[in-house]
Amino acid sequence: MKQKFYDTAVKQERAVLVGVITQYETDEQAKEYLEELQFLVETAGAQTVKTFTQKLQRPDRATFVGSGRLEDIKAFVTEEEIDIVVFDDELTPSQLRNIENELQVKILDRNNLILDIFAGRAQTAQAKTQVELAQLQYLLPRLTRLWTHLERQKGGIGMRGPGESQIETDRRLILNKISLLKEKLRQIDRQNETQRKNRVAMVRVALVGYTNVGKSTIMNMISKSEVFAENKLFATLDTTVRKVVIENVPFLLSDTVGFIRKLPHHLVECFKSTLDEVREADILVHVVDVSHPNFEDQIRTVNETLKDLGVIDKPTITVFNKIDAYQPVQNHEGEEVEPLTLDDFKHSWMAKNNSPAIFISATKKENIDEFRKLLYDKVVEIHSARYPYDQLLY
Repeated sequence: MKQKFYDTAVKQERAVLVGVITQYETDEQAKEYLEELQFLVETAGAQTVKTFTQKLQRPDRATFVGSGRLEDIKAFVTEEEIDIVVFDDELTPSQLRNIENELQVKILDRNNLILDIFAGRAQTAQAKTQVELAQLQYLLPRLTRLWTHLERQKGGIGMRGPGESQIETDRRLILNKISLLKEKLRQIDRQNETQRKNRVAMVRVALVGYTNVGKSTIMNMISKSEVFAENKLFATLDTTVRKVVIENVPFLLSDTVGFIRKLPHHLVECFKSTLDEVREADILVHVVDVSHPNFEDQIRTVNETLKDLGVIDKPTITVFNKIDAYQPVQNHEGEEVEPLTLDDFKHSWMAKNNSPAIFISATKKENIDEFRKLLYDKVVEIHSARYPYDQLLY
């Protein structure tokens, strides 16, 4: 008898990306946003097949891209058997419903995609609770599209009278669940606060920065630990704290979730407790991927987030990482400029505008000793100011 074998591999979903170029965006900015969206899609496990853009003063209220462009997308989706269409902005419930009715495939917006990645990355009870809370808050105003076939009131024995529709029942259940999750987060916060109080004597350093700039790699290098690091967005979701000792001086180093443009507001709210490590840190180490073509925009995004958290004035060391991957710009004749040396970096505008700044390659272990020395000096400075009579360490 011939044995049958079945392919149990999960088929990779094929995705189409859609973005609107508004009057406030250049073509280059829109291209970068969609490249980041493609990276998010790849992080979530799907394959990007094509990208559609549409120039509009503002997104169309009914279909986001306009009915004509939506027809083009529908023709491609049908012909190529696309599984998902991902939009680079948050869709309103009515836009979502209209687009879904037209395309007849799974529709995601940027917020929903980020939430899906977060759900897959969450490991601790706190992170899982925060993600679930954010997902329910995202789902609540969009319940109408899920229950259009059950809008009539329930009937049958015991259900006569005013009753309530299925959507109202679900809304009430979700609101109750949200309330329970918020209380659970408050309990976790109280436990974390107790743990932080026990660590109050030590100087605390927090790694912050845009997602995928190498914070976890630096964490592993400095603390000699094994924090998960991967070339994907949001590889680190749970805050990790390690005790580090440099020349007999101990301090606590924490690795936090990376920031990103257009991060869902309710997700930021849910993760504010995770970012308490940033709020309560004595020193911030702002890690920048200097090899990214738009690292200046990423610096601005991180600084805006730090300002929102009320920590922009904390002592900060700017670490320009990945200098080994830095690509020299071309001059007007099209000839490549010689790669910058470490000394060139030190005398560049980046160093002058972000002092104190250090230029390293965490993967190649370039200029690491100078980074350790700078970090050591900052920790000693704060420790000696806090404990002026404690000279045993130095």
